[in-house]
Amino acid sequence: MSAQALAFITSIAYASALVSARRGLQYSTPTTVTLVSILMQNLLLWAAVFLSGGVHAVPWQGVLLFTVVGILQLAVRLLAYTGVEKIGASRSAALQSVNPLISATIAIVVLRETTTLLIILGTLLVVIGIVLVSWKSEQQLPSFRRWHLLLPLGAACLTGINHPIRRYVLTMANEPLFFSALMGTVSLICFSLYSVVSPDSQRLVWNRQGTLPFLATGLFETVSIVCIITALSIGDVVVIAPIAASYPVWSLVEARIFLRDVEPVNWKTVIGTLSVVAGNISIHLGK
Repeated sequence: MSAQALAFITSIAYASALVSARRGLQYSTPTTVTLVSILMQNLLLWAAVFLSGGVHAVPWQGVLLFTVVGILQLAVRLLAYTGVEKIGASRSAALQSVNPLISATIAIVVLRETTTLLIILGTLLVVIGIVLVSWKSEQQLPSFRRWHLLLPLGAACLTGINHPIRRYVLTMANEPLFFSALMGTVSLICFSLYSVVSPDSQRLVWNRQGTLPFLATGLFETVSIVCIITALSIGDVVVIAPIAASYPVWSLVEARIFLRDVEPVNWKTVIGTLSVVAGNISIHLGK
């Protein structure tokens, strides 16, 4: 399967994870869905590693860097799911989709890549999309606060940093399944430490009505992680990241179908989401 196809599957799977999380968060907390997702990632991926022949030899530098990625991925999960709870799945997805901007910035600053008119245009489209998505959100969500917008944006920044690191490690050792599983283990350890040192963090809430949506979230997110890491093992970040970031479109469609009673979608959300995606496409074409 091509890297582009894997990136496309990533976008579908991650959009599904956000929407199913939004459904389950009616009955539980972001901390709970984060734990369920991490546990499923570990269970499914380590089983797949051993069924496919076990752990192969990998350089210690790769293990160290993916340990860092695992720590950042936990932060991405907590920020992303809290953002879904605070501002909704479609808005959160749109704001998170700016992560290719971070990857592009790292490439320009660190790798001395040049910018183009299309990349500048894409940046403007992303900014316009964010304004449209977030404008007057508090009228639809009574608990909305403007700082809530920083939650998915924080997740986007960390995702943008993660992509180049993953790509670099996978050029050292092409073991996407093992590194995906390792990332899950690191996230689980960090989650346990986070729960111990942060007594004021949201408590775990187990509700039968939220169980199935959270299990679906864990499955979809695991699929998205495996697909994006596999895609980065065979393709360039500048090609993979914008395609994978198209998930706001699918999140919008799925939210409209499955979350009619949970999350309203208006014309500003639609245009803002499409603007963000169009900006990412422009950035990709500008390369």
